[in-house]
Amino acid sequence: MKLNKQNLHHLASEVRLPAYTLSDTRQGIAHIGVGGFHRAHQAYYTDALMNTGKDLDWAICGVGLRAEDRRARDDLKAQDYLFTLLELGDTDDTEVRVIGAIRDMLLAEDGAQALIDKLASPEIRIVSLTITEGGYCIDDSNGEFMAHLPQIQHDLAHPDAPTTVLGFLCAALVKRRAAGTRAFTLMSCDNLPHNGAVTRKALLAFAALRDAELRDWIDSNVSFPNAMVDRITPMTSTGHRLQLADRHAVDDAWPVVCEPFAQWVLEDKFVNGRPAWEQVGVQFTDDVTPYEDMKIKLLNGSHLALTYLGFLKGYRFVHETMNDPLFVRYMRAYMDLDVTPQLSPVPGIDLADYKNTLVERFSNQAIADQLERVCSDGSSKFPKFTVPTINGLIAADCETKRAALVVAAWALYLKGVDEQGDTYSIPDPRAAFCQALVADDALITQRLLAVEEIFGAAIPNSPEFVAAFEWCCNSLREVGVTKTLERVLA
Repeated sequence: MKLNKQNLHHLASEVRLPAYTLSDTRQGIAHIGVGGFHRAHQAYYTDALMNTGKDLDWAICGVGLRAEDRRARDDLKAQDYLFTLLELGDTDDTEVRVIGAIRDMLLAEDGAQALIDKLASPEIRIVSLTITEGGYCIDDSNGEFMAHLPQIQHDLAHPDAPTTVLGFLCAALVKRRAAGTRAFTLMSCDNLPHNGAVTRKALLAFAALRDAELRDWIDSNVSFPNAMVDRITPMTSTGHRLQLADRHAVDDAWPVVCEPFAQWVLEDKFVNGRPAWEQVGVQFTDDVTPYEDMKIKLLNGSHLALTYLGFLKGYRFVHETMNDPLFVRYMRAYMDLDVTPQLSPVPGIDLADYKNTLVERFSNQAIADQLERVCSDGSSKFPKFTVPTINGLIAADCETKRAALVVAAWALYLKGVDEQGDTYSIPDPRAAFCQALVADDALITQRLLAVEEIFGAAIPNSPEFVAAFEWCCNSLREVGVTKTLERVLA
């Protein structure tokens, strides 16, 4: 059965449907960067709230700024912006659910002014973002805004024909200010530390280059809540579409697959109202920092600890690494001995239970989360997910070998050949640069660790860490992943 509004009530009985009438909704959120994660997370929570009969004026208008967003828009539009969320888990209580929270999607390619007008309209009270780390144009090495980028220079020179997120946001806010319309809340849902603060820094820096008074108005009127977001969401494959069709008789051009677990911790800093997301499981707080540190250092840090070692070993899925007892022991040791002592207490969270949950989630066979997905963009992930933990170990004069193994595994992974002799490409925008750093085995240490925008200053200047890194590299070359893990865990 083709998914659309007309066929909605003819779908299989086990498929949960929106409990609200789609025509009764009104848009209150514009979301830039509609992908799998947004649909499995923010749209999922918004739909859950609407299913209670509340906040129907907070439906979502998607926004696509890239040429490749057209296919996503066309797929969604052809099915009345409905899509299926398919939970994949190893138990029988997973859910198949049609989500109707997205009610439209605009493309920048179809006209910049129409998009600016939408963002400037009074009905839009929240603009949310999943634009990946690079979309904020902040330099990882120094935390500064990269005003020199060609796309930024273009938008400063052509403020009415922007191409970047920052250009569109400023153009809309200029129009709102002129019309006396209240500003919107700008809410990042990207997986990076202090995402609200990063968003604020980037937008204010861009606005200051355009108009100092605009910068001050944004600073006084726009809010930028920090958020911790979490749900493992693999890329949707043809196999997932076929699985949905075969098992549930739903023909969906772009379903989203995800694990059953979902978490969203959000600072309650909204200048123009917000949905009552707390009624469907979102945790509001005054300070998201302890939750953010927990998630980024434990979940994302452990992902990196597993992923490059697993790929070198020849595994291609996260659950395959978790089927190997050595990998589970290593992950546990890394979490318990290296990360947990550095974490502050997290209100309402038992860290032992949280770590047990991570082991269960990573072991999920049904979701078949690709190691390639987790491996991607390592050069931008290490500074956020792993380097802070290493810096903490160095500062406290602690053992660094387990953490050094994460970096050593990445160094060997960058060579593009696993232990089985299979070759693979490196999914990283800086792949060529990173691979050049590891081309000569004799120079890996001084070349790789010296890249300050990835590893900072403390790591290459720590004799203990450098020695541990070199030991790990040599061990991986000489005896492979399994023997190296046995050595480290001994």
